[in-house]
Amino acid sequence: MRLVFAGTPETAVPSLRAVLGSSRHEVAAVVTRPDAPSGRGRRLHPSPVAEVAEEAGVEVLRPAKASDPEFLDRLRAIGPDCCPVVAYGALLPQVALDIPAAGWVNLHFSLLPAWRGAAPVQHSVLSGDEITGATTFQIVKELDAGPVFGVVTEEVAPADTSGELLGRLAISGAGLLLATLDGIEDGTLTARPQPADGVSYAPKINVADARADWQAPAFRVDRLVRACTPAPGAWTEFRGARVKLGPVRPAPDAAALGPGEILVAKDRVLAGTASHPVELGEVQPQGKRAMTAAEWARGVRLASGERFE
Repeated sequence: MRLVFAGTPETAVPSLRAVLGSSRHEVAAVVTRPDAPSGRGRRLHPSPVAEVAEEAGVEVLRPAKASDPEFLDRLRAIGPDCCPVVAYGALLPQVALDIPAAGWVNLHFSLLPAWRGAAPVQHSVLSGDEITGATTFQIVKELDAGPVFGVVTEEVAPADTSGELLGRLAISGAGLLLATLDGIEDGTLTARPQPADGVSYAPKINVADARADWQAPAFRVDRLVRACTPAPGAWTEFRGARVKLGPVRPAPDAAALGPGEILVAKDRVLAGTASHPVELGEVQPQGKRAMTAAEWARGVRLASGERFE
């Protein structure tokens, strides 16, 4: 099939490479978000998907909005049979959805209808799911509600961060997406409606949501930090300044501490929760490098009874 691939972040790169490497399909163009500022100098940089496409000599389209007339005209001129989508990051209007004969096929990182929305992997970790996966489905106007072509499943390990889990899903999902496109081309794959039961939503997790709540039990603090690693980054306050937290480890063997209370105990640093303490991993004070909790504790010279807020 003649394809126009839509995607933006590193997560979408395995899928783009998979379709680029297929002898059955032609990637005529790639659609991605406009170049964005990054790094210390805040210079404009292309998206990871744009970089891979340019290396492959594929035309890159960067519409500010997918409803831009110039973009729609170019998409019609290219004439794709199908448009695979992985983490594109913008809404697609119906006029765009109607252009390819086989529609737009999205790779979504959850087992739909669970976790429809922008942050399915983060919410899966936050909710303590033991199994998650990826789904390919036909894009319709309603959010992530289209009929499903196929799924792959993935076990959520107890210590998984959202970044680690998403990395695995990006690879297994790329294989699923390519198999879905092959099945659409062959006419051997039919999309089936999602069940009405089991619908849940995964809105974007922002910086305010990522603040650790020391009044919550240890398992909730652990899940929140892992769900927000690497982005947007879990944090707390210490002496009135923000401190970023890497993954923690529940420490049910440790003596009880008050919520947020910090204790240096031999070779580890503990923080109290509503249940048992958690052991801190990496800590990054505002404006400084990430360091081990022990290094941080030595540097700030903790006084007895100090706590995170």
